[in-house]
Amino acid sequence: MKTYGLIGFPLTHSFSKKYFTEKFEKESIADVVFHNFPLAAISEFPQLLRSNPTLQGLNVTIPYKEQVLQYLDHLSEEVKETRAANCIKIGKEGLFAYNTDIVGFRDSFVKKLMPGNKKALILGSGGSSKAVQYVLDKQGIDFLVVSRAMGNKPGFIHYNQLSKEMLNDFTVIINCTPLGMSPDESSFPDIPYSGLTPNHYLFDLVYNPAKTQFLKKGEENGAVTENGYEMLKLQAEASWKIWNEE
Repeated sequence: MKTYGLIGFPLTHSFSKKYFTEKFEKESIADVVFHNFPLAAISEFPQLLRSNPTLQGLNVTIPYKEQVLQYLDHLSEEVKETRAANCIKIGKEGLFAYNTDIVGFRDSFVKKLMPGNKKALILGSGGSSKAVQYVLDKQGIDFLVVSRAMGNKPGFIHYNQLSKEMLNDFTVIINCTPLGMSPDESSFPDIPYSGLTPNHYLFDLVYNPAKTQFLKKGEENGAVTENGYEMLKLQAEASWKIWNEE
């Protein structure tokens, strides 16, 4: 029996176990199982590996995409650049780190991108934000990261620096925070929603619920919106491919 799983904390929000379990049934993939492994601290990671000798691969979610790197042996070029990993392959030569959030976000994000979308605001500065920054840089889209923690650094601003006028230029807004995620569905990022127009594109990495307050407020002002469910599926399939490569 091959074991795959997800680490993070908490994991009540995650669709990964449901997604992979249904995939295994639908595609008649035998002798495999996918478990959630909620870790209260990343220091529990080595014990998890010792306790589960059949583990072949793991996905990583909030809040460990950056913290887990200290335990990994081989980093892909994307992981070296972003300093964040959401996919781990467990092999004879150690633990291999990948970032499939990059391909998942890129391939979902570009589908609704409009010609005038040249500047973006990235809400949040955690592990998922690093993948989004990587993709926007490759796409040639200028961006600022909006963060309460990092607002004084170059390329970063505080939420209280956002204005309705800024949104005239920054027509892409990407939520990389957990605000609005179930069960806290009433929360949303503090941005000037009245400055949104049909020229704006709001992308939310949250996929549960399917329509967050962030996306609802965007739609009320005519903005194009997309949630993170397709990104989840794309990164999951990319992870599955990595885990099964010889």
